[in-house]
Amino acid sequence: MNVIECDIAGPLILEPKVFGDERGFFMESWNAGAFAKAGLDLTFVQDNHSRSQKGVLRGMHFQNPQPQGKLVRVVNGAVFDAIVDLRRSSPTFGKWTGVVLSAANKRMFWVPEGFAHGFLTLEDDTDFLYKCTSAYLPQNECSLAWDDPSVGIEWPLDGIEPKLSAKDADGVPLAQVQAFA
Repeated sequence: MNVIECDIAGPLILEPKVFGDERGFFMESWNAGAFAKAGLDLTFVQDNHSRSQKGVLRGMHFQNPQPQGKLVRVVNGAVFDAIVDLRRSSPTFGKWTGVVLSAANKRMFWVPEGFAHGFLTLEDDTDFLYKCTSAYLPQNECSLAWDDPSVGIEWPLDGIEPKLSAKDADGVPLAQVQAFA
């Protein structure tokens, strides 16, 4: 597995070894031993799967208290995946980074606890999977405004208006977020 560090400490882009031939391909999307050797000694308690049409923006979500680390990937379609550092003690507090995840590139993205996370679907029928280090607790879920100008995420919207849930449309600006220590 190729591990690529991001410009923010903690998150990682992971490129699995893919073995392919004329029949298709094989890859390990999770192997506790291999991930531990890469510095990710993780326990996952929940797997999630969402399907979205092109132009859907989901995020920027986080849980506080009881944050979730997430290992995310796309198995059909493509997304622009973005995270924002919500760790007040971090030198990159309030900074964002993003990566394109797709069925074609087979990349995975490790999103540690302490980050807001969201994605914009770039293709119809995009299937997005994520493994979580703690259970989803709706009473602890928070949403950072996806379009907060103080954060400045550069979403590849190409002139379209994203499709948002009511919850995501009501995200709060970074200045009002209950951040992490």
